[in-house]
Amino acid sequence: MVQNTSLEDNQFLQDSGAQYPIICGAMYPCSNPELIAAVAEAGGLPVIQPLSLTYVHGFEFREGIRAIRKLTAGPLALNLIVEQSVKLYQKRMEEWLEVALDEGIRFVVTALGDPKWVVQKVNQAGGIVYHDVTERKYAQKALSRGARGLICVNNRAGGHAGKKSPQELYSELQDLDVPLIQAGGIGCKADFEQALALGYQGIQMGTRFIASKECTAHDDYKSAIIKASADDIVLTTRVTGVPLAVINTPFLEKHGKDAGWLARKLLKGHRTKHWMRLYYSLRSVFRLKSSNFRALSTKDFWQAGKSVQGVTAVSSVREIFDEFVG
Repeated sequence: MVQNTSLEDNQFLQDSGAQYPIICGAMYPCSNPELIAAVAEAGGLPVIQPLSLTYVHGFEFREGIRAIRKLTAGPLALNLIVEQSVKLYQKRMEEWLEVALDEGIRFVVTALGDPKWVVQKVNQAGGIVYHDVTERKYAQKALSRGARGLICVNNRAGGHAGKKSPQELYSELQDLDVPLIQAGGIGCKADFEQALALGYQGIQMGTRFIASKECTAHDDYKSAIIKASADDIVLTTRVTGVPLAVINTPFLEKHGKDAGWLARKLLKGHRTKHWMRLYYSLRSVFRLKSSNFRALSTKDFWQAGKSVQGVTAVSSVREIFDEFVG
């Protein structure tokens, strides 16, 4: 049995209401309602990704939350991106937050940028905000804005990974005296136990939950995760303009992993970088939605972390939890 999961000893469990210190991270486009509900039912904390719920899976946001609630009464969390490049969408994010709070969600995970406005609204409702960080300076800024915990994104994570190992990141942040959650590199029970032994209060997984029966990602995507090793995970700037951890494909091997020279130049410009990130964000919305829900194409980009090393089968969410905490 997993140790360090009692409410008395684990601040994250108190904050989230989860039974086990396992978060299903917000994933575009893979955070479908059935997966979210299954994680909550198994005792974890699933994070709703608004674009996935509305744009990919076709729900009006409030109705999407209510559809999930028909499947589970377990704890839910909301993900919001607060990076400056998507400031044009702040009104939409504010609307999503208001709806989520109105529907009883009290745990929010913010990423990229300043979470101050989110913290203020969530705190007023009696909720809690944790913030994604990759290094100490971002952690200190988030805590100064009122975040109560940190999702520590390391260099083994899928998607937009950090640069530091789980051990390095924990050593850098452990004195901040807030709950630290390891995000990246968790694919099996041994990885989970190692994270807790290191001192993290919980873990966040994405790749492992994509390879689940409840996730609606295409079988080719799930098969690619199972077949891949850690060495097959590479970083590419071709999708979002900033390094993205994906499974290597023949397309990437042929055309390279870097964005074009003009894009690289604009991404470095003080005035142009945010607009370029917005452009890449909008483009990736269409690319990733398309590639993850159809059969294999030579131009596909499949996000995944080095945790693929520990993923050996497509399992139900319940089976994953039984493996990790049984």
